[in-house]
Amino acid sequence: MLFCEILFWFSIICIFYHYLVYPLIIKLLSRSKSENTNVFSEKDSLPKVSILMSVFNEEKVIFEKIESVFETNYPLEKLELIVGSDNSVDKTNDILLSLSPKYNSLQIFIFQQRQGKINIINNLVEKTNGEILILTDANVFFEKKTIFELVKHFKNAEIGLVGSNIINIGINQNGISLQESFYTSRESQIKHNEGNIWGTMMGPFGGCFAMRKNLFQKVPPNFLVDDFFINMKVLEQEKKSINSLSAKVYEDVSNHFREEFRRKVRISTGNFQNLYAFFHLIFRKNKLNFGLGFSFLSHKVLRWLGPFFLILIFFTNIFLLFQNKFYLILFFIYIFSFFIPFFDFLLKKISFNISFFRFISHFYGMNFALFIGFFRYLKGVKSSIWKPTERNQTKN
Repeated sequence: MLFCEILFWFSIICIFYHYLVYPLIIKLLSRSKSENTNVFSEKDSLPKVSILMSVFNEEKVIFEKIESVFETNYPLEKLELIVGSDNSVDKTNDILLSLSPKYNSLQIFIFQQRQGKINIINNLVEKTNGEILILTDANVFFEKKTIFELVKHFKNAEIGLVGSNIINIGINQNGISLQESFYTSRESQIKHNEGNIWGTMMGPFGGCFAMRKNLFQKVPPNFLVDDFFINMKVLEQEKKSINSLSAKVYEDVSNHFREEFRRKVRISTGNFQNLYAFFHLIFRKNKLNFGLGFSFLSHKVLRWLGPFFLILIFFTNIFLLFQNKFYLILFFIYIFSFFIPFFDFLLKKISFNISFFRFISHFYGMNFALFIGFFRYLKGVKSSIWKPTERNQTKN
């Protein structure tokens, strides 16, 4: 029983530490740290930038995205946009070709067979001329100063990668967009604090981030979460990774549970690929000190192990039920929490939304996706090609 009790409280502590204690620790530590001040000014001679984008059937957003890239205060003569169309079968290719005469620095490569985003990016990097790469998605829109706010930090030779600050648009109380937006903004702040303290941001927002070209290492063709892999390879080379809150980009937030759950399962599968690939960094000593291992374990690994902690809590609580009334009460509270997603589903059917219930549903949904993703990882991943998440969900 002592062993069960230890496992029970260890699992609870790990969950509370990841979601509450760790964010508080780095928030407090970050107060005594200033953001990177060794930056380019707009009057400096700025580095040449290559923006890379892999697209598949993006006719709804591709025109607006291209326009947002070139409506920038960054010198256009130092900018190139390279787009790889991954066997798109809608009007994406026609729109791209129609824009080509307007923008001399727009290069278009049309692939006749599906490659998957990772393989397209691996291919496009070889065609770039810039010393700084910006990897971005078609549905993520730039501000006029986004590119400069990303690139300015590379004056600091210690910095190898800079993440952007995603701003979700189209929040809808009827779906999961409010919870997704809260999660995204919270993640941005945590990553910003990690970057400020140690330069160990744990993965950029995949829709837009910048990095030094000489640090790029090809992503394995079967990996499902390329942005985290690229980020960890930069940290592995002992360069800093930070998140710039002033480099704002905008994305339509996910609102449909089924679409978002499918995406989370894919990401979860890729998370375990990355855990296996970079587990050694938890214990590795480098000039980033203990911050790398500490951030990786606290911010990512404990979250990815979350469903197994929840299972341990359930079964150890069963063994402890009759030790005293305290464990019996905890068990009933825990069981009741499992029914909240069901209540939330029924209430949603009558257009009655309780945010607290939706957050509980979001928490269990994320952990269930991690659980499924773990077994898909064990089964083996042969391809990085996936069905893109439906765009502009909140407008439907």
